[in-house]
Amino acid sequence: MPEQAQGIPGIPDLTHPTELLQFGTHILKGSLLLVFIVIALGIAIALLNFSLRRNQAEQANFIDEWAIRYSQILSGLPHLTLILILLIAGFFLCSTLSNRYHHWEQAKVAQVAESVAGDRLEQIAPQIRYVVQVPYSYTTQVNGKIVKVNETREENRYLTLAGSQIQVKIDQTPDVQNRRATYRVDYTADYKVVNQLKDIDSFFFETPPPNGYSLLSNYKVERDGNRLQQTNPGDYGFPFRLQPGEETSFRVTYKTQGGSRWVYSANGQLLQNFRLVATANFPGADFASGIVPTEIAGEGQSTRFTWVFDDNVSVRNPFGVFTNTNPVRNTGVLPRLLLLAPAIFLWWILLLYLSIPINLKNIAVAGGIFFACLLALTYTSRIMSPQFAWTLISLVLLVLTWGLGTNIRASLAAVICTIAGAVLPIFGLLVSYSGLTLSLAGFLSAVWLAIRHWFSLYRLQPQDHQ
Repeated sequence: MPEQAQGIPGIPDLTHPTELLQFGTHILKGSLLLVFIVIALGIAIALLNFSLRRNQAEQANFIDEWAIRYSQILSGLPHLTLILILLIAGFFLCSTLSNRYHHWEQAKVAQVAESVAGDRLEQIAPQIRYVVQVPYSYTTQVNGKIVKVNETREENRYLTLAGSQIQVKIDQTPDVQNRRATYRVDYTADYKVVNQLKDIDSFFFETPPPNGYSLLSNYKVERDGNRLQQTNPGDYGFPFRLQPGEETSFRVTYKTQGGSRWVYSANGQLLQNFRLVATANFPGADFASGIVPTEIAGEGQSTRFTWVFDDNVSVRNPFGVFTNTNPVRNTGVLPRLLLLAPAIFLWWILLLYLSIPINLKNIAVAGGIFFACLLALTYTSRIMSPQFAWTLISLVLLVLTWGLGTNIRASLAAVICTIAGAVLPIFGLLVSYSGLTLSLAGFLSAVWLAIRHWFSLYRLQPQDHQ
């Protein structure tokens, strides 16, 4: 599996056995530490009690004071313990879901990239090669003397094509084995050659097949309607003679398959009287390498790209057609939300405690509902928009939250706390304007608490308490 698809580094994932073992080890160490703290606290209280044994009145006051404080701590300890349990369990649940969703997003991106990955079909412009004798000289030593030697050697030179008329038809077919798109190309090109030299009449027409193909068929080279035969297997240089001032034409045709894009490379040559028409018979086709076509025309599911260069033009990059895929947008939104979800839960529970009387059973049920909504959001967002999914889930959350109150006033208070402390913050992390939405949620929470406790505009009656 690629490294980018393994999840978020450093975030616990309870689906990994090694991390489960590490988590269990940490829990065991924490439990032992808690036992030692309790034992140490008991020993400290025993020592203080022993030191005050001679003064009975002071010992009684000390015991009464500690009993009162201990009872106060015990009254709030179940709520604190339950919230910590929900918070820790929710953190590990959300971190696991965040890793799973991040893994799914990266796998989706890799799948899209894989669909258009692979070698490209690159057709290189043919060359007209000729050989000239070039004089050169060098020095050598003969019988202890420096002697200058004049000789000749052969060098390759090239003619510029006088014209190129190319027709390319491209069909896209799926490669079942590699799960990617491949091209089937029907290529026809007419090249015009003019001998502008005075003393050279022997040339080679070199036109290799495209690079990156998996299948090549019907490869044929013709000169003035006559087919040229290869002299050696794999040698795509065809000798011909052309008198000075004369012109001739060549036609190259073939059918090939392979790659996930097709491009034409000038191979450093100047293009003149050049025309390339590439017809892509599939949706999503676009021009490659940023060389903007002279004309783009749509014909149903097909798109025709035309490049025309009348004068001398040097094109450095290969240009042609590729399959344009839809971009994978808004990645990383759900993983970020899930990592911040425990903090949102803590804020929501704090608003509920400051707004309505609430018992342990209601806290446990509310925590379960909150994290169940996040679990539903994680998996429903794979088949629909996360914003739309949370809108539907938040309606269910508000209906269930209504049951936290014993009457209408308390239920309305619970709903207001849920909107300000849970619905809006989570929705704010799903939209583009997160800062504005989170600021609105925080402002609404502060206004509600001020109205609830300072201005007595929404004072719960005694019968509202549970």
